[in-house]
Amino acid sequence: MFAQENYEGTLESQYTTLAKQLDALLSGENDVIANLSNASAVLNQFLQEINWVGFYLMKDGELVLGPFQGLPACVRIAVGRGVCGTAVAQKKTIVVEDVHAFPGHIACDAASNSEIVIPLLKEGEVIGVLDIDSPIKNRFSEDDERGLTLFVQTLLKHL
Repeated sequence: MFAQENYEGTLESQYTTLAKQLDALLSGENDVIANLSNASAVLNQFLQEINWVGFYLMKDGELVLGPFQGLPACVRIAVGRGVCGTAVAQKKTIVVEDVHAFPGHIACDAASNSEIVIPLLKEGEVIGVLDIDSPIKNRFSEDDERGLTLFVQTLLKHL
């Protein structure tokens, strides 16, 4: 149902459709873990050429592993460390074309070569991040960044 090849139109319109489907899927449910679990599953089905997608949540001043799809992952990440921690510290999306060139990159999966991390912001505070890894270098385009930002904005209405 959610695989990208089942969507028509531009990548932008595909992400718009995906965000609308996420909104409908999460409508009426307010459990954070359930909604993050479904969101990671939806992205895992929709996105091609990725090897990990999931969430880290802020707890006691650090990121702690939340719902995800993929191989086992690092459980805790300090703010300012790696791509995820840097995205939290800067409160902005970070797209990394080659994770091996990113200072302080945390290699949870040696197969990962590129990454996008989008902070989940509520009332100006980071409550977590969406983290997506790919085995393909330079996997994430500006269209992906815009589409995933829309996806996160839709998700935040249900958290």
